[in-house]
Amino acid sequence: MIVFDSSTLILLTKTNLLELFISNFRGRVLIPLKVKTEVCTEGREETPLISKLIKGKKIEALEAKNSRQIKKLMDDFNIDAGEAEALILAIQEGAGIIATDDRNAIRACKILKLDFITAIAVLIRAFEKNLIDRDEAIIKLQKLKSVGRYSRTIIEDAAKRIKEA
Repeated sequence: MIVFDSSTLILLTKTNLLELFISNFRGRVLIPLKVKTEVCTEGREETPLISKLIKGKKIEALEAKNSRQIKKLMDDFNIDAGEAEALILAIQEGAGIIATDDRNAIRACKILKLDFITAIAVLIRAFEKNLIDRDEAIIKLQKLKSVGRYSRTIIEDAAKRIKEA
């Protein structure tokens, strides 16, 4: 089971990796209701695909129930409600992993001892599993570089992993 926050859901949609990931993931894919509200807004580029995946029951939107804990995480880690709800939903549902590209949410995962992945990790894994070829992986990495907030070091490390594999 995996819980997505908005950042990774959006990045994977913009790089055409979300459907590929979901179709190759064995387990439930969850998002908190706050994330659904954030990403399923009229006029957003990612809304049609994510809405389709929710309607098709490929992504489940669930309520993160502990509002006091959500607020505490928001305050303690300086994260938005969507990230805090994703963390609480993961704990609540016993999810094995959280998909987040938010620096502060990643910090929270480390402190809370929750496993996490980023959009770049999904990209590299798709390449390693031969779901996409090297050229496509490099193109998608460049797209992530342009739409994400990654350090130069993270992008360079990912490019090196793709080129040397």
